[in-house]
Amino acid sequence: MAKTKILIPDMGDFKDVEIIEVLVKEGQNIKKNDSLITLESDKSSVEVPSTHEGIVEKINVKVGDKVNKGDLILNLISDTETVQKKENVSEDQVLRNEKQNFKEKKEEQVKSKESVPAISSLTSGTKSASPKVRKFARELGKNISEIPGSERGGRVNEEDIKKYVRTQPFTQLKDEKKIYKEEYDHKEFGEVEIRDLPRVKKISGPQLVRSWTEIPHVTQHDEIDITEMEKFRSSLIDYYTGEKISVTPLAFITKAVVKALQEYPNFNCSLGPNNKVFYKKYIHIGFAVDTPHGLMVPKLRNVDQMDIKVIGQELRRVSRECRDLKIDKKEFFGGSITISSLGGIGGTFFTPIINPPEVAILGVGKSFEKITKLNGQVRSRKMLPISLSYDHRMIDGAEAARFCVHLGQSLGKDFAFKLAV
Repeated sequence: MAKTKILIPDMGDFKDVEIIEVLVKEGQNIKKNDSLITLESDKSSVEVPSTHEGIVEKINVKVGDKVNKGDLILNLISDTETVQKKENVSEDQVLRNEKQNFKEKKEEQVKSKESVPAISSLTSGTKSASPKVRKFARELGKNISEIPGSERGGRVNEEDIKKYVRTQPFTQLKDEKKIYKEEYDHKEFGEVEIRDLPRVKKISGPQLVRSWTEIPHVTQHDEIDITEMEKFRSSLIDYYTGEKISVTPLAFITKAVVKALQEYPNFNCSLGPNNKVFYKKYIHIGFAVDTPHGLMVPKLRNVDQMDIKVIGQELRRVSRECRDLKIDKKEFFGGSITISSLGGIGGTFFTPIINPPEVAILGVGKSFEKITKLNGQVRSRKMLPISLSYDHRMIDGAEAARFCVHLGQSLGKDFAFKLAV
């Protein structure tokens, strides 16, 4: 067996070039011209190929290292007979060969007439792209060599990556290091504590990534005057006992959403394969529950068949089951739309992320007093901030605006009539 050292070639005027990817691992069998690492400067990125074939014995570099000409990349173990058949090349000759490869690559980039320097590989299967685009692909955990490029010569841009992500079926990322790349050791700056990600967040995290990257989100913000509704809610008293009835604003909001879904069925559907749309004849509304274990989104089934008092009771029951981890997992599926309410905590507008396969989610902030002019008089009114995120493939802006207006009418001064309280 023979050992061969693979070194950083001559890179011209560049010094302290950062390694952004290590493309092989120890024990891997590689061939001549297989890519070993990716280097990135301010102007371009390039993959360094192997000048020999063999088995990787030891890798001497890692992501984030800054290297120069002659630095050791890795050691190869080659079969003795194979080595004897090949020309015995000295380290100086290796450097000269690699320098020639880089010169040829540089000449190709000059001839390309591209305004942005290309990211190219010295192997045949690698796509051309700018450093910014390549970084964008890495952040999404995508291999840029698999993405079809729309520019000349198959060059990949950001739109190509976005299009590719939208057309790919969702799978668990195999290499989470591409997403959670540690740029430095946090311990260098002080004491740290390392914990495992909670189980609920491990489950919901990939779903959130899928939703944010695959669905074209648009968020409509609005304010609803709930002055009369709040006065009514605070005055509810049991007819027989004389005790005050406690019904949260979320129960009224849920009832209003039911009415809006019945008026605008595009919000109660799911997109399917082959451009099919599944319109749901049922109304199951999900709502976000803040628990010590993480955020959960159970569904209330057949909410259109409940009155506001029953909705309030069901909200409390399901929330309690989530906090006690007694909720059946099937209750997290099959929803029409989701409501995420931060009213009990604070805040106004935000951008809630759609819970696929649903096509919309309603975010609710904390109500506040607002001075406004009503019927020619300046008055203080109780306003409710809402944020409606929707899938633009199914719902357009005009329909979303009408949905919000409908909610405002259902929760406004005529709420008792609209909601049949």
